[in-house]
Order: sequence, then C-alpha cells, then structure tokens
Amino acid sequence: MGYNKYRNSNTKTDSRKPYSRKPRDKNAPVKVPGLKVWVQHGEVDRALRKFKKKVNNDGKFRILKEREYFEKPSERKRKQKARAVKRWQKQAAINRRPQV
Repeated sequence: MGYNKYRNSNTKTDSRKPYSRKPRDKNAPVKVPGLKVWVQHGEVDRALRKFKKKVNNDGKFRILKEREYFEKPSERKRKQKARAVKRWQKQAAINRRPQV
C-alpha cells in the first residue's frame, strides 16, 4: 500500500516510510541542468563555438545584459517600438520583391 496524503498518519498500517529513496548508483551519470556540449575527438574549439551558439539562442545572456542596469519603462517602450518598426520595414521590403 502506498502513501496517501489525505489519510491520517495515526491509522497507517503500512510500515514503509512514505518517502523512501533508493541508494544512487555510483557509476550512473549525474544529471546536471543547463546547456551541454560534448567535446568529440579533442575538438575544443568546435565545442566552444557550439556552446556560444546555444547560449546566444537561449536568450539568457541577453536577459543578463538587460538587467545589468535599470531601464526606464518609457525607454523600454521606445526601444520596443523601434524594433517593431524595423521588423515591419523588413517584412515590407520582402513583400515588395518581385516573385520569381
């Protein structure tokens, strides 16, 4: 019988602990959260390039740079609007191209 969090602990008939853990295998790989890049055949430069690309695409570095200093809400809105105008102009330029 398993652990039931809604049942009173005094009426417990099962002698097992509710949160018993299995001992961890010493040879099992340890799961580490975050970005990983495998180095194959000693090619550290290639792995470093892949890691930089992953970090750049993840967006955490950009968030870190944004939090480096305080930005006024009006400044943030102005930058967002400038980015939106640039996106719109880019899309308009793509639409103006003749279809081949």
